[in-house]
Amino acid sequence: MSLVNYEKRGAVGVVTVTNPPVNAMSPGVPKGIVNGVAEANADDDVKAIVLIGAGRGFIAGADIRYFSLPWPEGEENFSDVIKSFEGSAKPVVAAIHGHALGGGLEVAMACHYRVIVPTAQVGQPEVKLGFPPGAGGTQRLPRLAGVKAGLDMIVSGNPVRAPRAAELGIVDKVIDGDLLEGALAFAEEKAASGGPHRLARDLDAKLDDAGIFDAKRQEIKRRARGMRAPYACIECVEAAVELPFDEGIKREREIFEDCVKSDESKALRHVFFAERAAGKIPGIAKDIALRPVKTAGVLGAGTMGGGIAMNFANAGIPVRILEQNQEALDKGMARIEKNYANTVSKGRLSQDDMDKRMGLIEPVLDYAALGDVDMVIEAVFETMDVKKNVFAKLDAVCKPDAILTSNTSYLNVDEIAATVPGRSGNVLGTHFFSPANVMRLLEVVRTENVSDQVLATVMDVGKRMRKLPIVAGVCHGFIGNRMLEGYFGEAALMVEEGAPPQQIDKVMYDFGMAMGPLAVSDLAGLDIGWSKRKDAGGGEAVHERGSFVSNKLCEMGRFGQKTGRGYYIYEQGNRTPVPDPEVAQLAKDAAAHFGLETRDFSDQEILERCMYPLVNIGAQILDEGFALRASDIDLVYINGYAFPVWRGGPMHWAGTVGLKTVYDAVCRYHDELGFAHWKPSPLLKRLADEGKAFEDYDQED
Repeated sequence: MSLVNYEKRGAVGVVTVTNPPVNAMSPGVPKGIVNGVAEANADDDVKAIVLIGAGRGFIAGADIRYFSLPWPEGEENFSDVIKSFEGSAKPVVAAIHGHALGGGLEVAMACHYRVIVPTAQVGQPEVKLGFPPGAGGTQRLPRLAGVKAGLDMIVSGNPVRAPRAAELGIVDKVIDGDLLEGALAFAEEKAASGGPHRLARDLDAKLDDAGIFDAKRQEIKRRARGMRAPYACIECVEAAVELPFDEGIKREREIFEDCVKSDESKALRHVFFAERAAGKIPGIAKDIALRPVKTAGVLGAGTMGGGIAMNFANAGIPVRILEQNQEALDKGMARIEKNYANTVSKGRLSQDDMDKRMGLIEPVLDYAALGDVDMVIEAVFETMDVKKNVFAKLDAVCKPDAILTSNTSYLNVDEIAATVPGRSGNVLGTHFFSPANVMRLLEVVRTENVSDQVLATVMDVGKRMRKLPIVAGVCHGFIGNRMLEGYFGEAALMVEEGAPPQQIDKVMYDFGMAMGPLAVSDLAGLDIGWSKRKDAGGGEAVHERGSFVSNKLCEMGRFGQKTGRGYYIYEQGNRTPVPDPEVAQLAKDAAAHFGLETRDFSDQEILERCMYPLVNIGAQILDEGFALRASDIDLVYINGYAFPVWRGGPMHWAGTVGLKTVYDAVCRYHDELGFAHWKPSPLLKRLADEGKAFEDYDQED
């Protein structure tokens, strides 16, 4: 089948892009469009041209693979398509359904007119891949929509729906009914009018507020920290205002090409492809029959259980939420209602939708109420005995083919599944991240005996919840938390060696993390780890390397933000961490206790000692088969632990440093410090020796 088809419909030539699944502008598509426009212009019977996409959308944009690959020599490209429209003697109408995003919208804006169906979206999301639009989007959109609206769309990357696009002037008409028929009628009308047929390039980019660009830079300062692309977008729109159109196009292209080559853009493109690979499970067919999940149950109405119940309701799945007593159940339902009400107050959910979702959540007190549901997630206290007891009760009441999952952060889900041997093929782990109704990541923990059908079904349920489900194997902490122990562990060790908490946290904040590890510890509560250490020590937390200062803080009642004291001081009503001399003294006490010589730390050493254990442990997890891909590990850290997306995740970032550099440092720190998280991963060594990156390992497998 041709990538682009041309046909005559009366006096209109119709150019149809047929490049499934999203009609990307892959090689061959521009050539087909240019040829179609040329054929229409050569035919005296044709008075106008309609450009439309086959299938589910107009044109999604560029084929992203070709930002890293050379465009075939001699092949027509975006520029040729735009020239063909702007040089056409006959009006060209873009007929948009589904979406016109990125290069798709740039193509549409180069046409003389645009029509759209009511449900379609248009936008310039390129900033999310680390660069501004590069085919005139930053020059045409401000001319059509106005500078402010154009700037907002380009810098945010967020699309707008058809009614708003029409209101802004991005499109000329919203078509109710059949798009092609409506576009043909519109094209004939415009052809009959005799013109002139306006091009976006001929409009002025009028600036009403001279301070708009500086204001936008200030507005994005926090969320765009460390990034180049959002600021590059602003520069491009400034060029639309300050320069003649052709010079603005040239300036846009210079900025675009500079950004495309950046590590930031490479990282964001890595994440783009990683998300598309994450749902593919080797050995499981894409079209495997899924179990129907029409009803669900959740055990526990606490913060986590309530959030999970909201996820089911958000996906339109009726859910029963079980608690031990009415008081706990009422408290949990009130928390759910409050969460929804907050979303309504922010304008992100209608009251009607809130009422519908609340109506899908049924509070219950009896296990028997879960007897006919298709899937149950328990979110009870994180101890093995409690989890096993819950599963025994579920085994007694649930239907034989019910999917049973444990929401656990660390526990061995195979051991839990073994308590219900007749159901082991239906048991697995679902590690939601807190708050469960907000956080996008979902680790789906693949137990030894779970069936392929059940695994694929739970992955699908996660997607229905609008989560990013990542398959993880059964090991302590799975992917994310297993790696995290090295990150937090090294931060605590460096405090004992003389590194101030504020220096450690600043280094990691400057790296791009939302908070440093010690500030995060204060936020989570130091008493959580202290409790685990006391349990392991038979009631008393042993002062081992890396736990001395934290233990002492907890013994003093300093649990972090909740008590106003932790590694830092927190003033009433203010979460800003303030350094505390008392912690510095505790660090000196720790050094004396362990016979350490305190010293000054370079920022580079702090970065290496926090980040390289993540990479090393990640390589171990990958080598042992507990993660399917290095890119899955990257997604876990970006979506579950606030790793800066523009660095591509820890495994991708390690490739930008060089795995040989990372491996040599891991060996050095292992010799100097000796801790288990520094034991060099065999996979890290192999890839370093071969001069490869983790992406190469993903491609091998």
